[in-house]
Amino acid sequence: MMTAANAGARVTGWGFVVFAIGSVAWSLTATYTHQSNLLLTNLFLTVINLIGVWRWLGRQARHEDGSIKAVYKSSQAGDASTLFSASAAVGANVIDVSGEKLGVIVDLMLKRDQRGLAYVVIAQYGTGGVGETLRAVDPANIEFTGGFAHSKMSGKELDALPALQADDWPSALPSEGQRTNPGVLD
Repeated sequence: MMTAANAGARVTGWGFVVFAIGSVAWSLTATYTHQSNLLLTNLFLTVINLIGVWRWLGRQARHEDGSIKAVYKSSQAGDASTLFSASAAVGANVIDVSGEKLGVIVDLMLKRDQRGLAYVVIAQYGTGGVGETLRAVDPANIEFTGGFAHSKMSGKELDALPALQADDWPSALPSEGQRTNPGVLD
């Protein structure tokens, strides 16, 4: 559950530490009970788990630390932070002006040619997290601050956006002049 939740590099890394300890313990048990198949299986799992420890507590944690420090430095340079980590954006809660949770960011779609943000994909969930609805939101309607994505749109405005098919997202959002309702994306 720790790795499936993807709760950050350190939590996932410590999950692999727990897995590595378990596979070493099973390898020792297999050695003392002369179970070669159990030993081979758990030696293989130990190697995989040690790679997971290196990846998540080593490499990925350093990347996460670098991103956090860059955001911090940008906040020290002026009144407001000028940077927000893209990896932190995915999974961030989207909050409206009244503090109500509208959904969760599932992806950021980048423009290759202009090197900017094309749109933000937000997932809204029904009761108990069932019934996911995806919506493409103009990045001008989202402000990233303090670990959250603050929406300039209300819940009603977000609900008025067309739902995206899970496997068929748009190549771009229509420009303001092409929209039938300027406040809402077509």
